[in-house]
Amino acid sequence: MPAHPALSDRPSIWIHALLRNMRSWRHMLHVGSIVLVLALSPSSYTPEFRHRTARHIYTSTWQAMPWFTALSALLSLVLIRIVVVTALSYGLSQYALQMVVRVLVLELIPLSAALFVALRAGLAFNAGAVDLAAKPTVHHRKLDLDHLRNHATPHVLADTFSVWALATLSSVVVLVMTYFTVYGLSPWGLPSFTRTVGQVFDLAVSLGFILKILFFSLAVAVVPMAASLEASQHRATDTIQPGAVRLFLVLFLLEAASLAVKYI
Repeated sequence: MPAHPALSDRPSIWIHALLRNMRSWRHMLHVGSIVLVLALSPSSYTPEFRHRTARHIYTSTWQAMPWFTALSALLSLVLIRIVVVTALSYGLSQYALQMVVRVLVLELIPLSAALFVALRAGLAFNAGAVDLAAKPTVHHRKLDLDHLRNHATPHVLADTFSVWALATLSSVVVLVMTYFTVYGLSPWGLPSFTRTVGQVFDLAVSLGFILKILFFSLAVAVVPMAASLEASQHRATDTIQPGAVRLFLVLFLLEAASLAVKYI
C-alpha cells in the first residue's frame, strides 16, 4: 500500500522550509551589514541624506517621545509602588530600591522601548514594501545600493536613535520617580539614593546595559527593513508582518543572553 503523499513529502517540505529560513537569515545579515557600512560611510551624508534622516528621527522619536514617556512613567509608577509596599511589608525595604532599578531600568525599560520602536518600524517598512515593489530601482534578487543608501539607511539610523532616546529618557524618569516614591520631597535621601544606584550600575552592569540597548536598537532597525526588502523582491503577499517572528526571536535571545550573563 503506497504511503500517504503528505507523509512521504514531509521530509522534503521540512528541508525546503529549513533552507528557505537559512536564506532569509543570510539575506538579513547581508542587507544589515551593507546598511551599517553605508551608515558609517562619510560619503553617504549628503545634504539630502541628512535631511531625510532628520525627518525620520523627528517622526520616529520626537513625535512618539511624550506619550511613550508618559505611558512608561504611569506603568512604572504602579510597579514601583507594588515593589516598595511589598518590600516594606516583608521588612526588606533596604532591597526595594535595588530591585526597582534592576527590574525596571535594566530590564523592562530597554525591552519596552525596543518593542515600541519595532512596532512603528515594522509598520513603516511594511507600508513602504508596497512602494518598493512598484519601483524599478529594486530588482528581483538584487540589491540597489543607491536605494539602500537614500531610503533604507535613514530609516535604520532613525530607529536606532529612537531606541536609545526612548530608553534613556524613560530610565531617567523612572529613577526620578523612584526617588520621590521612596524618599518623598526630602533632599536628604540623595546620598543614599546615588550610592545605591551606583552599586547597581557598576562597570560590568553599565557596560552590559549599553551593549544590550545597542543590540536591541540594531535588531529593531535592521530586521524589519531586511524582511520588507526581501518580501518586496519576491513579491510576497503575506498578512503577517514581515520579519515579526524573527525580530521577536532575536530580541528574546538577546534578553536571555543578557540575563544569563548577569545572573548565572
